[in-house]
Amino acid sequence: MDTNYHIKSYCSIKNNQVSLNGSVVYKDKEDSFVTFIKAAYKDQSTKYPKFFKMDNLSKLAFLAADVLLKNENLNPEEENNIAIVFSNKASSLDTDRKHQESIQNKESYFPSPAVFVYTLPNICIGEISIKYKLYSENSFFIFENLNAEHLLTYSNSLLSSNKAEQVLCGWVEFNGDDNYEAFLYLVSTEGANKHNKQDIIKLYNT
Repeated sequence: MDTNYHIKSYCSIKNNQVSLNGSVVYKDKEDSFVTFIKAAYKDQSTKYPKFFKMDNLSKLAFLAADVLLKNENLNPEEENNIAIVFSNKASSLDTDRKHQESIQNKESYFPSPAVFVYTLPNICIGEISIKYKLYSENSFFIFENLNAEHLLTYSNSLLSSNKAEQVLCGWVEFNGDDNYEAFLYLVSTEGANKHNKQDIIKLYNT
């Protein structure tokens, strides 16, 4: 396995806390995910009005990516050759439930297009790509748990084949207010941590 790639930076969101490269940048005591994620959005000066129309999975992924990518000082006016490789366990189940509720009552059948559009987990990738002009490869995989080996192999392949200059990858899970977490990291040719299975797992568990 190629070891010339490194984890340049990483961001995690869980337990009502946002961390960047191991340092807490925002913390809240709110029990509600909806309240917490809105407060974190404002605290981090994330300026993207469409954020409030997103489903919970997209809000979680978008905020984690925004905190991480803002730290990279990317030029928002230029295309960035950064691929995205995400994964989770529940897919878009949280939104799927809401869509099911809107169609199961035959007497008040009224499916919402605004909800239906988020019944694919990779829609969150599109939201991130639009803001940061990421027009490279992107994929969303479903695993039982964080699959560090797959993230490692897939992202290194994208880099070694010159399909991307960097890769934003990780785990973004949302399956209810008390079951959510995001762990995203940026793979590059530079960084303090080697891009290997051990370091991915270590940072995820930090």
